[in-house]
Amino acid sequence: MAKTGRPKVELTLTEEQRQSLTRWARRPKSSQQLALRSRIVLACGDGATNTAVAARLQVTVQTVGKWRRRFLAKGLDGLLDEPRPGAPRTITDAHVEEVVTRTLESKPKNATHWSTRSMAQAAGLSPTAIARIWRTFGLKPHLTKTFKLSTDPQFIDKVRDVVGLYLNPPDRAIVLSVDEKSQVQALDRTQPLLPLGLGHPEAHSHDYARHGTTSLFAALNVATGQVIGECFRQHRQQEFVKFLERIDAAIPEEPDVTIHLIMDNYGTHKTPKVKRWLTRHPRYRVHFTPTSASWLNQVERFFGAITAKRIRRGTFRSVRQLETAIRDYLTEHNAAPQPFVWTADADLILRKVERLCTRINNSGH
Repeated sequence: MAKTGRPKVELTLTEEQRQSLTRWARRPKSSQQLALRSRIVLACGDGATNTAVAARLQVTVQTVGKWRRRFLAKGLDGLLDEPRPGAPRTITDAHVEEVVTRTLESKPKNATHWSTRSMAQAAGLSPTAIARIWRTFGLKPHLTKTFKLSTDPQFIDKVRDVVGLYLNPPDRAIVLSVDEKSQVQALDRTQPLLPLGLGHPEAHSHDYARHGTTSLFAALNVATGQVIGECFRQHRQQEFVKFLERIDAAIPEEPDVTIHLIMDNYGTHKTPKVKRWLTRHPRYRVHFTPTSASWLNQVERFFGAITAKRIRRGTFRSVRQLETAIRDYLTEHNAAPQPFVWTADADLILRKVERLCTRINNSGH
């Protein structure tokens, strides 16, 4: 019986094309459509008819014919999806530049910062378009941060000293980051807590009753992450000396081992009584952070953690209850301590401070 229909144009694959198609057909990250098209062309390249290929791959004959023709016309590029026509662009580069410039260099007359709606009204665009432009350029006018530059005349030397202890401590040395979290309040909510449930977060009343305060004295071992901590009802030189005694009792005497204390410039740390104690204990070396640079003291990271995890959302009916919660947290922390990883060297910190100073000088304020 004679064959009917138009003769198919022979499809011949080069070795390079065959390798590419095989890779597309097998690669896990290829789309299913591209993998199927690659298998169709490979089968056609082996000499199979459109009908045989359709039966083997469980597609229609029309689908096989389409991708055979596309490959013959455009090669490998013919198997890729063609760009689809869409609506013409309405937001031009000039619009984008105007929004970015307005955001960075101006403020609305009746507010301290732009919102998507106020910028949309000023620029003649939709709030959604403004939000997309701000996201693209990382602009967040609604956010603000705080900072304070240290005016310590020995800022550079102190930064290099403290960071040097973090990154390259001396041999046979123990480095302790020491500070106090003062005036920790024992707060109790005036109404019962609404617990976490499906569809709503934990809730508590906005007002509270104060039941006194305590101060947490802490010494963080930079190498191990362990914390020596103790609570005192007052925050004076007497309490700080008692805490130094606690540190001294917790660290056994070893020959040629020095203990380096990193502290801020709070007055309690420099009183005559503290100086006399340090003189009587020669294995201790004190290193002060620059003024207004408490972020350089690693124990502040620990204070942030205990505040977020145990204190801020806690309810305490007495100072004793608060101190018990703090001691329990210290016990759990020291059962599996993890040191904080300090990565910024002194040069990196000083370059950031230099850039900040440059921005302040060029801000026009």
